[in-house]
Amino acid sequence: MTASLPDAPWRHRQGLHGLLAALEADRGHARFVGGAVRDSLLGLAVNDLDIATTLSPQEVMDRLKAAGIKGVPTGIDHGTVTAVTAGGPVEITTLRHDVSTDGRRATIAYTDDWREDAARRDFTINALYADPLTGEISDFFGGVSDLEARRVRFIGDASARIAEDHLRILRYFRFLARFGQETPDAEAYAACKAAANSLMALSRERIADELLKLLAVDAPIHALRLMVEGGILHPVLPEIDVAGVERLATLIEREAASAIDPASLRRLAALLPANASTANAAGARLKLSNKARKRLVTALEAMPGDLPPRTLAWRIGVEGATDRILLDCSAPLSGLSTLDAWTPPRLPIGGGALIARGLTPGPDVAKALGEVQEIWVAEGFPDAARVAEIADQTVSKFQRARQ
Repeated sequence: MTASLPDAPWRHRQGLHGLLAALEADRGHARFVGGAVRDSLLGLAVNDLDIATTLSPQEVMDRLKAAGIKGVPTGIDHGTVTAVTAGGPVEITTLRHDVSTDGRRATIAYTDDWREDAARRDFTINALYADPLTGEISDFFGGVSDLEARRVRFIGDASARIAEDHLRILRYFRFLARFGQETPDAEAYAACKAAANSLMALSRERIADELLKLLAVDAPIHALRLMVEGGILHPVLPEIDVAGVERLATLIEREAASAIDPASLRRLAALLPANASTANAAGARLKLSNKARKRLVTALEAMPGDLPPRTLAWRIGVEGATDRILLDCSAPLSGLSTLDAWTPPRLPIGGGALIARGLTPGPDVAKALGEVQEIWVAEGFPDAARVAEIADQTVSKFQRARQ
């Protein structure tokens, strides 16, 4: 693999040249860092762009202002300023080293030493810097060779890196799923297993965010299988077991066969037992939003069997129906095509139309309208002419019952 940054399209983003000129002027130094360098070396698309600099956050803000570039102090207490350019936001962070850590957050100090900044990062493949002009790679810990070998490795002592930030346990498996081989680095895996209980010290929101990112990876199965076998998830999600990983593997196959985009919440539902109460409890423990918890529960709650796809979608929404069909191995995938670009219709008649047909105002109106709706759904949402016939028949039925 080359030790020079490819001339990828993102390097010519609108506004980037002016931003770099502002940062590099007058003895300033800036380099691309992290994911943009790593992914470019792998030939992957780059979305987020990060720059490391020897300038202090205030100097960055001052230079951006002088260059007419909007600067937002998004994380200025930790050295990060976001530059808003025509080509998109760019995060600029001052070189740092850790003064102290407690497993959840770090106290940092600024430095002008690139190696010190690299040493505080998590994995070797994320500690790569590139000169913006020459593309020359600065690789202090063997990240380029690790990329070539598809090896995800902590910088330095794995246990020490995890002790600095417990979330690195979950990040390790996400990066393993994206970039690593099925056989993990032995030291890294052992350190993650030994420290698994430390996940309990993290906020559930951080755990959920990292887990959902892992589930969004195209092929997360080998990493998840290692997590279950190593007891990584047990402290926070004991419901997830080997059977759940196999259910997820089947789901991923069905997503691919149907050309359906992956959905992290659907994949989480596959990992959990098929029980709505369990799903709700797990969602609450992860502090998912009400909307996300509802999707989990809807995907796993018991429903009448053999409902046509559109009937199911009318009752629980197209998203919910798609989840249910993909999760149910007995459901034909062909049913998903009937939901493509389909919007559940509304019953084209109301209670007033039943009263106009002679039904006495009162409780019977709501009951009759409910019957009309059930017949309309059962018949596959026929047009207004058929609904009018159903309404006539239903009103006659209620009138006869009152005689």
